[in-house]
Amino acid sequence: MFENMESEKSILVASTVDGYMRGERVWEGPHAGRHASQNSRNLPLICRPWRLWHRATLCFAGPRKASWRRCILGAALIVIVVVIYSFSESSHRSLLSYVLCSSLVRGRPPESLFRCNNMGNTTLPHLRVPPKTLENKLREDPKVLLFTETRYSKTGKAITNILVANRIKYKMEVLGKSLPGLTNLSRGKYGTVVFENFERYLQIDPWNRELLDKYFRDYNVGLIGFMPSHEDTQVGAKLRGFPLYVHTNMALENISLNGENPVLQLTRAGGTITDNLLGMAWTVFSPDDTTYVPIEWAYSSVPHYSEEKLITVVLDKGEFDGIQRVLFGGNLEFWLHRLLFLDAMSYLSMGRISISMDRYVLVDIDDIFVAKKGIRMTADDVMALLDSQKRLQEMVPGWKFNLGFSGKYYQNGYPEENIGDRKLLEHVDDFWWFGHMWGHTQPHLLSPKDLEEQMELNKQFAMKHNIPTDSGYGVAPHHSGVYPVHEALYDVWKKVWNVRVTSSEEYPHLHPARLRRGFIHRNIMVLPRQTCGLFTHTIFIDQYPGGRNILDVSIHGGELFQTIVFSPVSIFMTHLSNYGNDRLALYTFESVIKFVKCWTNLNLRTVPPLQLGEKYFHLFPEERDPIWGYPCADHRHLEIWAKNKSCEQLPKFLVIGPQKTGTTALYTFLAMHSAIVANYPSPETFEEVQFFNGKNYYKGIDWYMKFFPVPANSSSKFLFEKSATYFEGETVPNRVKALLPHVKLVITIIPPSKRAYSWYHHMRAHNDLTSLQYNFHEVITATDKAPRQLRTLRNKCLIPGMYAKHIERWLDFFPASQVTIIDGEELRNDPIYIMNDLQKFLNIEPFYNYTEHLRFDKRKGFFCQVIEEDKTKCLGRGKGRIYPAMNESDAKLLKEYYQPYNIALEKLLTRLDYPVPGWLEDELQ
Repeated sequence: MFENMESEKSILVASTVDGYMRGERVWEGPHAGRHASQNSRNLPLICRPWRLWHRATLCFAGPRKASWRRCILGAALIVIVVVIYSFSESSHRSLLSYVLCSSLVRGRPPESLFRCNNMGNTTLPHLRVPPKTLENKLREDPKVLLFTETRYSKTGKAITNILVANRIKYKMEVLGKSLPGLTNLSRGKYGTVVFENFERYLQIDPWNRELLDKYFRDYNVGLIGFMPSHEDTQVGAKLRGFPLYVHTNMALENISLNGENPVLQLTRAGGTITDNLLGMAWTVFSPDDTTYVPIEWAYSSVPHYSEEKLITVVLDKGEFDGIQRVLFGGNLEFWLHRLLFLDAMSYLSMGRISISMDRYVLVDIDDIFVAKKGIRMTADDVMALLDSQKRLQEMVPGWKFNLGFSGKYYQNGYPEENIGDRKLLEHVDDFWWFGHMWGHTQPHLLSPKDLEEQMELNKQFAMKHNIPTDSGYGVAPHHSGVYPVHEALYDVWKKVWNVRVTSSEEYPHLHPARLRRGFIHRNIMVLPRQTCGLFTHTIFIDQYPGGRNILDVSIHGGELFQTIVFSPVSIFMTHLSNYGNDRLALYTFESVIKFVKCWTNLNLRTVPPLQLGEKYFHLFPEERDPIWGYPCADHRHLEIWAKNKSCEQLPKFLVIGPQKTGTTALYTFLAMHSAIVANYPSPETFEEVQFFNGKNYYKGIDWYMKFFPVPANSSSKFLFEKSATYFEGETVPNRVKALLPHVKLVITIIPPSKRAYSWYHHMRAHNDLTSLQYNFHEVITATDKAPRQLRTLRNKCLIPGMYAKHIERWLDFFPASQVTIIDGEELRNDPIYIMNDLQKFLNIEPFYNYTEHLRFDKRKGFFCQVIEEDKTKCLGRGKGRIYPAMNESDAKLLKEYYQPYNIALEKLLTRLDYPVPGWLEDELQ
């Protein structure tokens, strides 16, 4: 602790005394939270001369004038100190005196209040497998069918939160007079059925009850039910039709699990929970048949029941009526029920709806070397970190803390903290390391050149101090540039550090945490990052927001515990200051890992970030594609988005097609308006950007925004783009909604048979080999066994004309108020009326009088833009082509083919209160 201290003597005195006099919190302990000036009188006796030394120096250099007595005293003290320092042995005693004074005495680390009654190894229960006769009766990805009282009910929302967090598909239904379809082509849709109010299941009319129960038996599917609490206590009320009695509105304590019941898979019987049970009014079960097996039980504080185990969750094995059920006597506010709910789904679906038992946990320690003086790590803190790491390795194979450093701030603390910095580097091989920024600067604030220089400086620092540089992992300060994406960060990351994986808590949004997902951009894997309640300011347990109880609740079944349980891969963000002072991070992670090991059968592991990224996208390949979100929806995203970017550079409305329905004419007419600004043309796709439906989407938001001019007065300009290929894209509505939540959508439609025929001749005019090789009849009648090129042309002819199907998909993401549907035939025949109506829909001002700017051109056969009194500007040569008439048999075939889609379209337009086009009425006759 004393090595290399001689050269630091002058720094020792000045830094510490100055720190005290500035009121910095460099002395903690029983008086934690007070300024040094308030508790200096409590310093040990040996420390007081140093306080006098400071007063003496203030006599000559201080800001206030001192008395002559104080000056004489100060001068005498200076002489005495100089004499003492002239002797080596005395000098060391003085140094010892200083160290005792300057030592950053920290608050004592908290001790865990949790004790597990069952930390020994247990045999993992075997997952139930359906009999071979049932293997193919459910579809491959069965959903959960959830019946709720309303779409906003509390328990229903808690259930959906768990399903979403665990990526379990579900369908929510508000129970009404009829049931949703339970089968599809003789295969069952649902692996488990859940009633948030089990009493509603008991009250279903006999016909629907019979249908539902038959489904349960035929497909070996079980039911989960929650018994509602009642204001009035009911004692011994019998459930209608069941040998089961219930007692409601019970106050309970000391809950535990029946370790012998067959439902437990994820959940482990860890002991007895004596915590306050949230003041819940419980329902307990009294079975009168051997078909019922207790899963969870408790004791009551009511004297009559105090010696009796009361069943709070019960399994019905189905011996009574052939249907297996799990009934909960309390709701999902109790954390243990959330685990049991997952186990119940797995058990009742014969393992077809279940979650993996493997969990990967990585803890990042950001801001190594960065924290302010007085709250950094000392050598003792480093040794405590290593000791904690060893203890965690006994519970989690491979556990290592992952340290992110900014080299600029190395040796920037008080002397004892600088020793801590050096101690970290002495143990460099005991940790994983990753690069922050050299100066901890947000990347989006730097030019690409400066950004590269910053990273190079940090890399040179790492090489100088033998810190590994090949982890392939990097995290930007404050998540800047990771999401929303700053392209320069990704470029420089790859160039300097060869970064292949990073993490962020911002995608797709900071809250709620259960919705955080991963994505891949520019071949860099972005993993979801989690917070654990510890931030840069969270250093003392008595100052934890909300008090220590809030932290312990998060650990003992609360948010932190559930994050690990529900997330197959968890990366937690912590900070250097969480490991000094009260060492809250060590307390937090050791405690939560013990709690997870006590109450679950999860297999906890840790692997380096690069392996973690590969593991994540192996588990969730569907998340590889990003979903770009609207950056201006959250002030945090605005703060970490480049300052030269603006959401005013995003379009306010889109013309989404489909192709060959008049979208180019509409685009031209819109661009005539003085308040409307179209996108810049693309060298590849001309007036269309085609961002949301193809490979361009992976180029990111920056690429997309380059197509839109930034108006001088953005509030008066309406940016828009037209990409007719958006209409039928399966993923396009979701992507558009995420990036442009308020955008308005313009759809044009013409007779689908005419559209298909027009597309075929469009391809022939562009010398498409397939369309030149096959006639129209061969194209529209091609089977799925036809050559791939022919099937592709067939699909491009036929699929866009299924208008109702595609419009419904858009309406799944956008309200009808943001969508307008234009009759392309009317746009051709009377564009002035259509354009006037469209201006009203878009709320565009000033009003543009198209009567003065459009004129019918007899030669072209459609309306064109008026340039001068006697001249017009029409669309290109490719527009307005005259094709040979369609064969009558082909026309009849297409009319029959589109009949169901046209019927659906007429119903949709009527429901949306849109006029039904004349051509659609003719098609339906």
